[in-house]
Amino acid sequence: MEARPPLPPFTADSAAQKVRLAEDAWNSRDPDRVVLVYTEDTQWRNRAEFPVGRDQVRALLQRKWARELDYRLIKELWAHSDTRIAVRFAYEWHDDAGQWYRSYGNENWQFNAQGLMERRYASINDMPIKASERLFFWPLGRRPDDHPSLSELGL
Repeated sequence: MEARPPLPPFTADSAAQKVRLAEDAWNSRDPDRVVLVYTEDTQWRNRAEFPVGRDQVRALLQRKWARELDYRLIKELWAHSDTRIAVRFAYEWHDDAGQWYRSYGNENWQFNAQGLMERRYASINDMPIKASERLFFWPLGRRPDDHPSLSELGL
């Protein structure tokens, strides 16, 4: 099995690095890239869906990014232990009618010894916003290093 550093046990620095790597992958909006950081038998709770395994996760992500257009995400480390990381996040997107949203949430992650995520539990809430209320304006893809964090944005 391929390792995905940083590996457990996590320190504050390695947990923060793991969070940024996850953010970067999700901002690629590439389901084939994203699923590679999860175990073959990963278990998720994402809103009201409970996918198991990479194939079901890939299908969920394909549906997600077909619906959530111009998706831009910021994740922030909340807490960590040896094999677990808690994250808070916000992302902005619009639907096909042009309505913008900011989605807020929390995730709990559990990793195996190779650094692959075994479990992901996400709670997410969507808030309609006006286009003038958007805060995430970088070009699609990776968030620039100098872009403010959630805390710096007051989120």
